[in-house]
Amino acid sequence: MAPAHSTPAPAVAPAFGWLGEQRRARESAGLVRTLRPRPADSPLLDLASNDYLGLARHPETVAGAVEAARRWGGGATGSRLVTGTTELHAELERELADFCGFEAALVLSSGYAANLAAVTALAPQGSLIVSDAANHASLIDGCRLARATTRVVPHADPEAVRAALGAHDGPAVVVSDTVFSVDGDRAPLSELGDVAREFGAGLIVDDAHGLGVLGAGGRGAPDAAGLAGDPGTVATVTLSKSFGSQGGAVLGPAPVIEHLVNTARTFIFDTGLAPAAVGAALAALRLLRREPRRAARAREVAATLHQLLTDEGLSAVRPDAAVVSVRAPSPDEAVRWAAACRAAGLAVGCFRPPSVPDGVSRLRLTARADLTDEQLAEAVRVISRTAPRGAVSAGSR
Repeated sequence: MAPAHSTPAPAVAPAFGWLGEQRRARESAGLVRTLRPRPADSPLLDLASNDYLGLARHPETVAGAVEAARRWGGGATGSRLVTGTTELHAELERELADFCGFEAALVLSSGYAANLAAVTALAPQGSLIVSDAANHASLIDGCRLARATTRVVPHADPEAVRAALGAHDGPAVVVSDTVFSVDGDRAPLSELGDVAREFGAGLIVDDAHGLGVLGAGGRGAPDAAGLAGDPGTVATVTLSKSFGSQGGAVLGPAPVIEHLVNTARTFIFDTGLAPAAVGAALAALRLLRREPRRAARAREVAATLHQLLTDEGLSAVRPDAAVVSVRAPSPDEAVRWAAACRAAGLAVGCFRPPSVPDGVSRLRLTARADLTDEQLAEAVRVISRTAPRGAVSAGSR
């Protein structure tokens, strides 16, 4: 008989008995994920978050959130089409569209929701979606939910896109990240725009990792590629990375935005973005307008980080924006490496299957405009010192 103080194992209903087998499979593959709540004032040096411009805790961003919450309340109170659109939402949409060079914008509750809205609403039944093999999960899910036929093409290959469009007769859209979230490489946007125009197709690009980092003063990858304001181009962005807030938006021609208001399910049936998040994003946007140098600094930090890592013999991918990827020998080694970094005072991202399309596990590092050269040097010392066997080239240490 078990001691009176023992705690019995939680019962699992027969309907969910298969969960145990799924967990054992994850454990054997080294793919168990856990939540790790962080304190308000973490002592760790942060190279894991997507706070590229260092604005999440900036006094102006915080003040924008606080002022909006005091004026508008804790929540939007309803969907955007009922009570969830405040004057502040409209203000952010106008300024965001103007900053990024598009005719109009539509703010949603997340970047994920924005991608689902854009892809599903702009790819009806009978149309074709041509999707990059390395696209973010939210774009992939948009393709799955759309009624169109989806053709997945090799990563960053405009000729493969041309072939796919050439084999289809009817409406089509090309869908791609602008900066891919795993390795931080940039899509060939100018070429994709040319191919899309050649076949009369639309172009939907997810600029989550480009806004605030690329383009003139951080206006984004479409601006850098000459596609901002293009009548056939639609961009989605997130407000939770460079702007240090929460939410997402779709940018494009006014008729496209009007169509989304009337047809996009993740806009129509979702509660509007909380006013505090809107206020924070608007404050961050205005701050970036005044301090455009932050975008260039984020790119400089990423380039320096890559150089220091490769000098140590680590396999780091050259960044096109603010993401620096360092390859690990295996999922288990990646987890242990990230844990060792954390124990040494450094927070890094750890990407493993199925989050990585090529099956290669990585440490994912994010550059921030507010990091100093001394902090970068310390981060690289920790990463190199804790690197597992096989992650560093022979003779580099």
